[in-house]
Amino acid sequence: MKYPILSAEEAAALIIDGQTVGIGGFSSVGTPKAVPAALAQHAETLHNEGKPFKIGLITGGATGNQVDSALTEAHAVAFRTPFQSNKEMRNAINSGEVQYFDLHLSQIGQDVRYGFLGKIDVAIIEASGITPEGDLILSTSVGISPTLTCVADKIIIELNEAHAGKLTGMHDIFVLDNPPYRREIPIYKVNDRTGSISVKVDSKKVAGVVLTNERDQIAAFTPLNETTRQIGQNVADFLVKEYRQGAIPKEFLPLQSGVGNIANAVLGALGGDPHLPAFSMYTEVIQNSVIDLMLEERIRFVAGSSLTLSDDKLDLLYEHIGEMKDRVLLRPQEITNHPEVIRRLGIIAVNTALEADIFGNVNSTHVSGSKMMNGIGGSGDFARNAYLSIFTTPSTAKGGLISSIVPQVSHVDSTEHDVRILVTEQGVADLRGKSPLQRARLIIENCAHPDYKELLWDYLKLSEGHCHTPMSLRNAFQMHLAFAETGDMRNTKYV
Repeated sequence: MKYPILSAEEAAALIIDGQTVGIGGFSSVGTPKAVPAALAQHAETLHNEGKPFKIGLITGGATGNQVDSALTEAHAVAFRTPFQSNKEMRNAINSGEVQYFDLHLSQIGQDVRYGFLGKIDVAIIEASGITPEGDLILSTSVGISPTLTCVADKIIIELNEAHAGKLTGMHDIFVLDNPPYRREIPIYKVNDRTGSISVKVDSKKVAGVVLTNERDQIAAFTPLNETTRQIGQNVADFLVKEYRQGAIPKEFLPLQSGVGNIANAVLGALGGDPHLPAFSMYTEVIQNSVIDLMLEERIRFVAGSSLTLSDDKLDLLYEHIGEMKDRVLLRPQEITNHPEVIRRLGIIAVNTALEADIFGNVNSTHVSGSKMMNGIGGSGDFARNAYLSIFTTPSTAKGGLISSIVPQVSHVDSTEHDVRILVTEQGVADLRGKSPLQRARLIIENCAHPDYKELLWDYLKLSEGHCHTPMSLRNAFQMHLAFAETGDMRNTKYV
């Protein structure tokens, strides 16, 4: 071993109050496990002694319970960026205990390199192997790990033997130069390799290696229901129609899909449609349904930043690793989410909204405009630059008490300029080339739940007049107010 072996406790003791720590991993996989747990215990010990201990936490994306829960419960986080999907961290953010700022995931790596977020004192990176030269073979994700190892003053490596030897050759590590020396990204097909299989590390910065043997804790997705199945089928039917009309090339185009049940339903419907050819994926997160569709030869190739797989699907991947290793690439998120590549390849992007308004603006992040859910993630990177930008959402939430289609979203993440297609289980609204009034009529008619259509039509009638965008300042948020005051948006009264 080129580097000294440390216990998790010894590694955690190297981190001091007020430092900024960069955590490797992406979408709750490939994240370090032992050192964050020991760091949380270290923080609790110091707090019990009356000593302060809080760190800044910069990650590639979600880190899950193993990082966010442990450190939040220990009250050890001062600020956090960019994306998170953890209940404890979410509560700490919304209570004001943790200062949080959201960011497009394509930008976090370069912002770290540019020095916009200050100095990175310590990087904690999970690896599945270490080369004889001391470079790192990452594990089930890449995220911003290559950037963190470049800029951090000190590096702690968690060597996870649960993946030893299985993932070697599956990574494509390419780090962009800073302006004014930046060149084009040489990716012209999804399966083009641009970099190396390992992350180069300055050995003088490596404090030591902590040995672990622990899988990522990704729960199986809940079964699809009729709503998610119908959304998936609606997306598939729309794309089949576009394909038959020649609006999508005969080779089809690479697909990007968000994570979760709706994304799995969309992939399942597309993969199962005999009218569509086998396709490739250029995405952030490689999730369960992708592995099944690859083995069924419906997905030819996939490039992403993480293998966000439940244990049974990871076992299935490893069982077929010989054939799959040549069809799966893990890249830095700055590459998977880069506008240049998304536009060049002509990605069809499918992402999920919390709510959408009748003009096509999408809220992906904030409940009732103020409470952070997870963060924007990569949806904005893809929506702005995709060949086709599709947003999906169930038409209602909370058992029908909330309409996901509203007069005005309570927070805007993707504007009407970036949302081309809106899909609910009710239907599809194709917003391309439509004026605000035309968009409103399409969305109400095709996407709104029947319980809310009349309320939305009433709003539109109140707002129409001699204007470009029919909007009533008095009534734009009356549906949100009705829910806040009565618990049911159907009780909306316009003024």
